[in-house]
Amino acid sequence: MGAFYDSLGAPGKSLKDLMHGTTVLGHPLHPAITDLPIGAWSVGVLADWLFVTTGRVPAVAGDLGLAIGVAAAIVAAMTGYTDHHETVGHGRRAATVHGLTMTVVVVIELVSMGMRLWAPDMRTGAIVLATGAWLLAVVGGYVGGHLTFAMGTVVNHSEDFPEGEMRRVEAEGLPVVIMRREGLLHAIGAVCSHAGGPLQEGKLEGEVVTCPWHYSRFRFGDGKVVGGPATFDQPPLLVRERGGAVEVKLAHPLR
Repeated sequence: MGAFYDSLGAPGKSLKDLMHGTTVLGHPLHPAITDLPIGAWSVGVLADWLFVTTGRVPAVAGDLGLAIGVAAAIVAAMTGYTDHHETVGHGRRAATVHGLTMTVVVVIELVSMGMRLWAPDMRTGAIVLATGAWLLAVVGGYVGGHLTFAMGTVVNHSEDFPEGEMRRVEAEGLPVVIMRREGLLHAIGAVCSHAGGPLQEGKLEGEVVTCPWHYSRFRFGDGKVVGGPATFDQPPLLVRERGGAVEVKLAHPLR
């Protein structure tokens, strides 16, 4: 996925941010979209079995639920595989299991759709397939929900903050990266909100730091995301110098 976006140049970067949700919702897009196929398939399976057992629901109701679910799942897959490219370690392993499981689900649903369209006499078999795919989607959804990004806790104390450089310190257990710009100190959380990257090892351009792991970009003034794949802001901190000491505290309580 990374090579694909890179090949598109600047439009690819914008598309990648769109798929991550950075420029749309301000939080991950993939989890929001995944509700659509699961919901549509749930309605479709219910309609299918009501058709089989009672005949009071038209067959097309189940077909429509399946088709809407497949269409939504394709969009969800685009966002999901974009997110997968940015994962590492345990997160990548879990994301791989989730992605492959849901891909198998889509394939089974497509087979079920084909049977309904081109082999109407096999509708019952198609319904059984769709039901099995729905159960597998529940398992895949569970794995997807398990995905989390852990924060690191490495400590690196420093009392010297030269102009234009970043230093990582710890403030009451919170890793903080501090930089001095035009004589003033600015601070944000030191652990990237995307995948735990060490921001103090990133590239500083003006008041924007780029994470060295997946190149998310954050503004020191308020911790805001200015470039994905991250979708959550960094915790901003208030900084002051008093009596030769540097003091920091959270600008807003962590939620």
